[in-house]
Amino acid sequence: MSFSAAKIPATIVTGFLGAGKTTMVRHLLGNANGRRLAVIVNEFGAEGVDGETLRSCGIEDCPEENIVELANGCLCCTVADDFVPTMRALIDRDAPPDHIVIETSGLALPKPLIKAFDWPEIRSRMTVDGVVAVIDGPAVAEGRFADDLDAVEAMRAEDPSIDHDNPLQELYEDQLMAADIVVLNKTDLLEAARLPGLRDEIAAAAGRPVRMIATTEGAVDPVVVLGLDAAAEDDLAARPSHHDGEDDHEHDDFESFDVAMGEIESPPAFAARLARVAAAHDILRIKGFAAVAGKPMRLAVQGVGRRVNHHFDRLWAADERRETRLVVIGQAGLDRAAIAEALRS
Repeated sequence: MSFSAAKIPATIVTGFLGAGKTTMVRHLLGNANGRRLAVIVNEFGAEGVDGETLRSCGIEDCPEENIVELANGCLCCTVADDFVPTMRALIDRDAPPDHIVIETSGLALPKPLIKAFDWPEIRSRMTVDGVVAVIDGPAVAEGRFADDLDAVEAMRAEDPSIDHDNPLQELYEDQLMAADIVVLNKTDLLEAARLPGLRDEIAAAAGRPVRMIATTEGAVDPVVVLGLDAAAEDDLAARPSHHDGEDDHEHDDFESFDVAMGEIESPPAFAARLARVAAAHDILRIKGFAAVAGKPMRLAVQGVGRRVNHHFDRLWAADERRETRLVVIGQAGLDRAAIAEALRS
C-alpha cells in the first residue's frame, strides 16, 4: 500500500494573485470521475469571491458542503485557529473526502502550511500529496518577478502600474521552491517563441528540478496533479524558503477592502473603469461580482493590474440582493476613499 493510500491525501494549490488557481480547482472538480473531492478556499478579503465561484459552478458531484471557505486572514498565519480544526472536521465526517484540495490565498507562503501537516492529529490521518504552483505566464513573461532587480526597476519606470516590490518576488520564489508541479497558465496569451525561455526562467527561480505543465484556463487533468504521493511534510529540507528560520511572518505590505455599489449599465465600460482605477492607484487586483441593469445573470469580474476579464456566471437567485461587490487588493497605504469613489463614479 502506498503512503498516500493509508491517509487522506491533500493537494496544496498556491500561486500569486490572478494566476488562475480557482479556475484550475474548478476544472479538477468537474473532472473528478467519481472521486469525492473537498476544497478549502482561503480567500483574502471579506467578500468570499473565490469560494462563491466554486460553490456556484453547478458540478453535481461536488455538493456545496464540500466547499469550505476560510476568510479570516492568510491561512499560513492562522494554522491553529482555522486550518487544523477545519481539516479535522473534514476527516471526521461519516463519509470523509477521498482527496482534499487546498486553494491558498495569493499572499500565502506554502511552507508553514506544509509544516501544519506535522501536527499530531493531522499527521496520523493525512499527507500532503503534492504542492502545485499556478503561475500567470503573461505576468512572469512581462518581468513582474524577475531575478534581475535592475531589469525590474527599469520596467517599473516604464510602467508605473507594475509593482515589483521585493516581498512580492520572495513570495513568488517561495511558491516555486515548494512546488512539486508548476502549472504555467494562460499560455494562449503568450507567443509560442517565448515559451521555452519562460520555462527556463521559472525553472531557475524554482532552484531545483520541478515538473512544469503549460496550460490554458487551468485545464489540467486530475491524473496529472492529484496522486503525486509526495509526502511533502517529510520533504521540507528540499523545499527552501526565504523565510526559513523565522518563527512567523506578516503580510503588512498588503491590505484589502470591499466596495459595494448598485447596478452597472455596461460590462465593457465597467471593465475599462476598473482598469483605469487599478492603474491610477497601483492596485494589484480587483475581483468580485456585478449586477448589470436589465440582465438576469450575475457578472463575474477578475482584474490583475490593468488586465480585466468578465463573464456572466449564473442567474441571480430570487432571494439575492442585486448589487455589485468588489474586493480591492494592494499594498498597504491604499487611498480607500478615493478608490471607492472612483469605482462608483
